[in-house]
Amino acid sequence: MFSLASSSSSQSKPKLTFEYDVFFTFDGLGSRLRTFLEKCLSDAGMKTCIHDMVRDYSRWRMIERCRIVMVVITPELVASDICLDRLKKIISYPKTVLPLFYGVSHDEFRMQFESFYLRKFRIEGIPDGANLSELSEAYGLRLWEFGGYRNPQRRANAECSSLYGFTLSHDFGIEAELLDDVVKTITMRLDNREYIFVAHHPVGLESRMQDIIQFLSESNGITIIGIWGMGGIGKTTMAKTIYNEMGQSFVGKSFLANIREVWKQDNGQVYLQGQLLSSILRTRRINLLNVGIGKSIIKQSLCQKRVFLVLDDVDNEDQLKVLCGSRQWFGHGSRIIITTRDERLLQILQVDKVFNVRGMDDNESIELFSWHAFKQALPERNFTELSRKVVAYCRGLPLALEILGSYLFDRKIPYWESTLSKLERIPDGKIYEILKISYDDLSEQIEKELFLDICCFFIGKDRSYAIQVLDGCGLYAETGITHLIERSLVKVVKSGNKSILDMHGLIRDMGREIIRGQSPEEPEKRTILCFNDEVLDVLESNTGTIATKGLSLKMPRSNSVSFGTNAFKNMKRLRLLNLDNVQLNGEYDYLSKELRWLCWRGFLLESLPTDFNVKKIVAIDLKWSNLTKVWEKSQVLESLKTLNVSHSHYLTETPDFSKLPHLEKLILKDCPRLSMIHPSIGNLRHLIMLNLKNCIGLEHLPRSIYDLKSLRTLNLFGCSKIERLDEDIEKMESLTVLVATQTAITQAPISLGWNEKGFGVNSLPGDNYPHWQNFKGEGCSICFEVPKIIGRSLKGLILCIIYLSSQDNMTSVYYPVGVLVSNHTKGTIKLYQKDATTASNDEDNWQDIISNLETGNRVEVIVTFACELKVKHTVVYLVYDEDAIKRIMY
Repeated sequence: MFSLASSSSSQSKPKLTFEYDVFFTFDGLGSRLRTFLEKCLSDAGMKTCIHDMVRDYSRWRMIERCRIVMVVITPELVASDICLDRLKKIISYPKTVLPLFYGVSHDEFRMQFESFYLRKFRIEGIPDGANLSELSEAYGLRLWEFGGYRNPQRRANAECSSLYGFTLSHDFGIEAELLDDVVKTITMRLDNREYIFVAHHPVGLESRMQDIIQFLSESNGITIIGIWGMGGIGKTTMAKTIYNEMGQSFVGKSFLANIREVWKQDNGQVYLQGQLLSSILRTRRINLLNVGIGKSIIKQSLCQKRVFLVLDDVDNEDQLKVLCGSRQWFGHGSRIIITTRDERLLQILQVDKVFNVRGMDDNESIELFSWHAFKQALPERNFTELSRKVVAYCRGLPLALEILGSYLFDRKIPYWESTLSKLERIPDGKIYEILKISYDDLSEQIEKELFLDICCFFIGKDRSYAIQVLDGCGLYAETGITHLIERSLVKVVKSGNKSILDMHGLIRDMGREIIRGQSPEEPEKRTILCFNDEVLDVLESNTGTIATKGLSLKMPRSNSVSFGTNAFKNMKRLRLLNLDNVQLNGEYDYLSKELRWLCWRGFLLESLPTDFNVKKIVAIDLKWSNLTKVWEKSQVLESLKTLNVSHSHYLTETPDFSKLPHLEKLILKDCPRLSMIHPSIGNLRHLIMLNLKNCIGLEHLPRSIYDLKSLRTLNLFGCSKIERLDEDIEKMESLTVLVATQTAITQAPISLGWNEKGFGVNSLPGDNYPHWQNFKGEGCSICFEVPKIIGRSLKGLILCIIYLSSQDNMTSVYYPVGVLVSNHTKGTIKLYQKDATTASNDEDNWQDIISNLETGNRVEVIVTFACELKVKHTVVYLVYDEDAIKRIMY
């Protein structure tokens, strides 16, 4: 082991210029071995300074000009008090000292050194009867520990007695082998790996690093951050750049690359532990017996050291436990960066912040691609449009831009065009293999199946809708989708009040290639059929098999197709069926009885056939259909939760809802001929959403509709013939969104939302809000206690007032006289006033009100209006910032 003498130095100090690599001092070493050792060092390209060669400078000035000091400890040195004292002085220098024991063992050296200091103690007046530990304490000497001394001389005392290194025998053959190891160790130490190669063309790195570097620079104590994102997005490249930028100010630093792959190798765990220790302690490779010993040594060796550590490509929790068990393993001021595709690992470690790596924008993508494809920053003139097509395909993924750029370098236009055509069906092999790692790492087959279903059917769909359908398939979608998001395979995009499932185009292509790879030549043997030409071939040739669980065929309206239902006869396990502008003729009993999802745009029949057995169906989507009624004879569908027949312009009536006991969402948007809603709708105890937007033929609602106690959203927008809503609407106790504009209603409840921007007609959070963040009161006031939500801070509130109005006072409903917020805990009262002259973005008063609310405060909100209104309910929704537990920066 090296004895490390560290000194803190400012980054602003100029770096020393070293004249020699190795200072080589000896006493009593045979000339043959000395010559051989000097030759070994010289052959390795090292410039050495031999002690007896010093002429122009003193020994101590020469040590300052060398990078490593190598001391040969011989019997002659051990026997000399002068030499021992000189050795102690050498150790006090901020240098790495490599001892070579020749003709004397380490134990003999230690005993002689302790004897030397016992004599020194006596000279300084320490009593003869004192034991060694007392003497050590009196002299500030700890014989078996490194570091922790502010006084360099006291530190040197401890390190001298604890020096470990190489022990040379008198067998020249063995010595030659051992000296080869010595040279390798010195070479590693001299190999100043201050900078890691990052990239030939580091496009866009600086802007992506700024937030991370700023956070690490401003943080106190031990800081751990995560860099999270999909494969090939540039996590490792960013980590290398930050390591080069910040690691220079740390004496101990290590970059453990490609942990995922190394971990799988024989002894990979202890290898990584040894690499971590040898990098930070600047020693030759440390051989550890097992992982447990490695964990103990890491903690003991580094707990007082300020280190900069990068753990690259971590993919399971055990890796963190073995290499970065806790913050207590590292000294104050340490910085640890973890790159991973799995956000959950970062949550488990409770990192201080997670940085989600964003893709490149169009300009950055063009530049990076051009450097690889043309060896310049912009495309050549004749390739501009083709380059833009390739960049569009890559969607900001640096890995893809580099691979495809290199692949297309110095190729002709026809080759480019052919490549683009191929990529539409088959992804590039290198890109595919790297992205597929995330899929392969999914531990459960059920999650892999879930991912493939989303790839082919649910991109662009509402998350809750997809979960509903996929849960019906037994895929435990809520948990599974969460895991897919954490592993960067799926992402969620906000669109209004909806959470839309999305994924990178190359991830989608990777998933579809996995499906294609199940049976490249015989698509009918795959679990999912989703490429139009292959689906057409299977249906036309009637070669479907039991293997198929999902089928998607989307044809343009101008090119609709027709098949016999017997083409589905053998697809007994079909669960997901997505058809656009496809007509099926024949007996519908041929279709699978395992269907959970039927999405059929442009359905041409006037009703669903009576022999179409869909008893296990969870969601039916028949938008843009020719339906006049949904069923000629209603079926009992216990599992049906969503029925969407929007834009069915010939639909005149709804089905008997008593046969659909678990229906949750009924969407009848833009059904202009719809004139009646079956009174059995009041029996739908689970219905949470009813959308009747633009049903212009609908004149009234059945009274039973007010029995829908679970209904949260009622959309009557554009129902121009509906004139009134009964006061029984107050029985709809869960209703939070009512849209009734462009109707003939003259007396109706209206929802008013209030946020930091002021008052206005709004949709409320509804079922997206947890119960502990909303409070409901009777009349014009509401009392509540501000809850404590760990990791979040209160941003504002939405105030909903349900009241009855008439045509006479409709003009003033937008101008409440005021909202009084009384904080009983603090004894303060805040008033927010608004009238016709108040600016719509009057934020100052609002912010003052919110800043006065703290966790645990007992608060009362009272609403008053300028005109007399009968206020039925007052509801408060507390608005919190983004989930700070995740601490993601986009």
